[in-house]
Amino acid sequence: MGKSACIKAIATYLPPKVETNEREDQRFIKKLGIQERHLASKEESAGDLAFEAAENLFRQYDIRREDIDFILLCVQHPDYQMPTTACELQSRLGIPNSCGALDYNLGCSGYSYGLALAKGLMETGLAERVLLLTSSVYLKYINKEDHACYPLFGDGATATYLAMEEGEAPFLHSFVFGTDGSRYDKIIVPAGGSRNMPRETPEVFETDERGNTHSNYEVAMDGTAITYFTLREVPPLVDRVLEKAGLTREDLDYCVFHQANKFMLDYVRKKCKLLDVPFHNDIERIGNTVSGTIPFGIEEILEEHDGKNLKNVLLAGFGVGLSWVGCIADLSRMMDRKYTRER
Repeated sequence: MGKSACIKAIATYLPPKVETNEREDQRFIKKLGIQERHLASKEESAGDLAFEAAENLFRQYDIRREDIDFILLCVQHPDYQMPTTACELQSRLGIPNSCGALDYNLGCSGYSYGLALAKGLMETGLAERVLLLTSSVYLKYINKEDHACYPLFGDGATATYLAMEEGEAPFLHSFVFGTDGSRYDKIIVPAGGSRNMPRETPEVFETDERGNTHSNYEVAMDGTAITYFTLREVPPLVDRVLEKAGLTREDLDYCVFHQANKFMLDYVRKKCKLLDVPFHNDIERIGNTVSGTIPFGIEEILEEHDGKNLKNVLLAGFGVGLSWVGCIADLSRMMDRKYTRER
């Protein structure tokens, strides 16, 4: 086969401030499976969180900054309208000027998209080693009185190091993508972009029949529509990835889906006929970190399982856009940490 793009290391960062969901409806919280989340401070930006995750990566693994030749940052709330936050991070992280850098704006499907982008850059000879970052500061854009949305999300960032690795088969393969832009408004911040310019669009608050309040400058989510979308699109996504990979469910070593909430994942797992496959479903202490949920999940799994046995791991992201993507990842070539990470 020769060389192909391979996930070699993952590190994460959670801001120190923690908020519990104890003031929320406890029946709803039990359904979500989210007891607490981490919040970025007023001073912390998405770039700051991504910087800390990358620094953790360099601290925990024998990875040289000078070897990185491309930075990909998945972020929906960049530090500035311009310039690109990934460019700023190149300098802050001390990565050489010969490095390429770009932001891309995706939410819950963003990590798997990033793996596809990294694979494309690496396997066409445009890059040898890629630093893939995700950073979410959603809680800065959600009204605390939106009780259907605020308890779900948590802030955090992840850093993934990918390098070319010799192997008999690709380490990342069988990507399947999907997009339904007709439902773009099911998760949206309506004002603040070039469609509804900040200086020209007054802030307007609205409260629904259940007492949930948000403004047009904050995240608005139709939870029912998103649930139906997930249950409609993810099962056929799983079937298509397996068909493309030439695998059965029995061949899978693990499944790591976007960690939306416990209720949704329990339902999706059943509908995808994955009850007999190890399946990550645990965001009790961090909440939905959007594009970071899959790498947070992988890191947690690798702390409890030998990565050498994780050759066929099904990854699936789905959400904002609406967009969805699945693939198979071979995690058997992960690097060893310099030291045990503090829990």
